[in-house]
Amino acid sequence: MLEKDRIAYFYDGDVGNVYFGPNHPMKPHRLCMTHHLVLSYELHNKMEIYRPHKAYPTELAQFHSADYVEFLHRITPDTQHLYENELRRYNLGEDCPVFDNLFEFCQIYAGGTLDAARRLNHKTCDIAINWAGGLHHAKKCEASGFCYINDLVLGILELLKYHARVLYIDIDVHHGDGVEEAFYFTDRVMTVSFHKYGDFFFPGTGDIKDIGEREGKYYAINIPLKDGIDDSSFTRLFKTIIAKVVETYLPGAIVLQCGADSLARDRLGCFNLSIEGHAECVKFVKKFNIPLLVTGGGGYTKENVARCWAVETGVLLDTELPNEIPDNEYIKYFAPDYTLKVSNLNMDNLNSKSYLSSIKVQVMESLRAIQHAPGVQMQEVPPDFYIPDFDEDELDPDERVDQHTQDKQIHRDDEYYEGDNDNDHEDGAR
Repeated sequence: MLEKDRIAYFYDGDVGNVYFGPNHPMKPHRLCMTHHLVLSYELHNKMEIYRPHKAYPTELAQFHSADYVEFLHRITPDTQHLYENELRRYNLGEDCPVFDNLFEFCQIYAGGTLDAARRLNHKTCDIAINWAGGLHHAKKCEASGFCYINDLVLGILELLKYHARVLYIDIDVHHGDGVEEAFYFTDRVMTVSFHKYGDFFFPGTGDIKDIGEREGKYYAINIPLKDGIDDSSFTRLFKTIIAKVVETYLPGAIVLQCGADSLARDRLGCFNLSIEGHAECVKFVKKFNIPLLVTGGGGYTKENVARCWAVETGVLLDTELPNEIPDNEYIKYFAPDYTLKVSNLNMDNLNSKSYLSSIKVQVMESLRAIQHAPGVQMQEVPPDFYIPDFDEDELDPDERVDQHTQDKQIHRDDEYYEGDNDNDHEDGAR
């Protein structure tokens, strides 16, 4: 019988303590809800649960500029009025507000992705999960789209120390622009993003014609989609493209960003995927048996985000979850049905068969251009991308979490709402 995958899962209850503000769509509280679903289905008994270390400023500065990291460390809601120029320079404001414990929040989610990458590198697990990570819009010197530190770039840089080629796959409804930009000129990372494109949808990048440059030419793959894509169209296209990508590129590790705003009924999204359709992508990537780092990302109808990531934790554990949600700290959010499944909407799929076929043809042409890539000399990692090894004894070591007891039970009065009242639709959000 085949040995089961060893799965490491990273979680710190403090991520749910932060609050972006009353009208902001990003609710980190969704991470507590996800974790409690994982606990209620007893999935924690099938994997190793770790509290991540808080990433050090020097670790964050392996991708981000030191002045930007230092500013995030220093700024508070009480002092931000003193720094109007810097707030503009670093794109902090409405979409990316300054809130209490902002820097610690960044340290926790980035620390989780770094720890996940290191465990994969040291072969102490086969799959590593950090649902708090996946903040794919952050740039080297600025925040963007609710993202401050790009944990995905940091995790990929860590994986590049042990792997010649890393594949990044993004199924968030928004283009994975920050990750693509970071690796646009190298063949050591292939980025593949499936996203809504057009109609001035954020972030406005991710055209199929954007394929990378210089050594990175053909190593950025964009799949621009229109509103209403459904399970069958999405999963068929996803499987066809990803199978060819893996066959062609032969990655040593895969990073999968599972943004849940591509689900039907997301308050900022416009796709029509069910949780089963979304999870089918995760199941497909798992089957390659390549070291896999899985993160969260977007997702703004938080009870559905929690449902989705709990189901996908089950998929990674080869465990099908009963549809009826067991009692847990956040059960009231899942009323009135208290079930995992969320049906699709009755909406038009604006992605015609001919449109999807033309996308597939263009992507396959790009992949043919690099058919023999693994045989060619790989580019060296630029010096800027070097991350020094830390003495793990000096860092806060991975700490085995005692299931319920060590994780704080987080209840925010300002996060409890009746019905959909917390889905206060705001324009320009991610």
